[in-house]
Amino acid sequence: MKTGIQQIMLGTLCKDETSALNTLNRIRNAGYEGIELNRFMIHPSSLPVRLLTRAAGMPTGNGGKLDWHKLIETSGLEVISLHTDLGSLQNNTEEVIVEAKSFHIAYVVITGMYRFDYTSEAEVRRLAKQLNTQGKILKENGLSLLYHNHNAELVHVNQEKRAYDILIEETDEEYVNFEFDSFWFAQSGADPAYWMKKTGRRLKLWHINDCGSRVKKKIITPILRCDSMELGTGNMNLSMLKEIADEAGIDAVVLESHRNWIDNDPLASMELSALWLKENYG
Repeated sequence: MKTGIQQIMLGTLCKDETSALNTLNRIRNAGYEGIELNRFMIHPSSLPVRLLTRAAGMPTGNGGKLDWHKLIETSGLEVISLHTDLGSLQNNTEEVIVEAKSFHIAYVVITGMYRFDYTSEAEVRRLAKQLNTQGKILKENGLSLLYHNHNAELVHVNQEKRAYDILIEETDEEYVNFEFDSFWFAQSGADPAYWMKKTGRRLKLWHINDCGSRVKKKIITPILRCDSMELGTGNMNLSMLKEIADEAGIDAVVLESHRNWIDNDPLASMELSALWLKENYG
């Protein structure tokens, strides 16, 4: 089972080629085998994208100015997948295909939808059709399309179904499968185990994180804020989720924490999470 890191954790660490390579080497030395790249982080990104990611606590940094092919080759890491948005895939299909193949990967991942009405049944059904169309094109070119959830997919589109139900039911498994992020569903109050089981063998990559509260001083209020935590230090039943993911036959498990890192250091955080991954995935 391959283990990897999502590039979004590295935005503030890759200021130039030297710092980026040092970061990748430290990831490899911690025992991770790969990295997921984001197209908006390996190319210069627009001001709206930079502002949106910074507001979410995940700045893009200077990675768009660096030679990621050279960095990956030198570090010895492999690229697990390439994340992009649906609009870029639709408008620049050939460019995305060429870039994905240049990193020798199998998966192109849609990272959710921005400025999108997940409460609209018609819009979600239309999204499923668009994903089928793009997935068919990718398959014809030797690639596979995955959809990555956050928590917006859990809103109801009608009395019985949520957006994620529609995406599972109306996408063709020949063309569309899933990278399941268990943190976002847990963070929204849902049971990630239920949804992982429902996704079944269409679950190809697992975004892993833990969730809990980091207390550094005397507790003043009994209500604590929950956020991402290093693996094995929070409250999620990761061992149970691992059993479901293994049964689904996932190809890789990828760490993606967003902030709240121990000592405010994403590399120290990923090294602590690596201990859980080594214990559970060897």
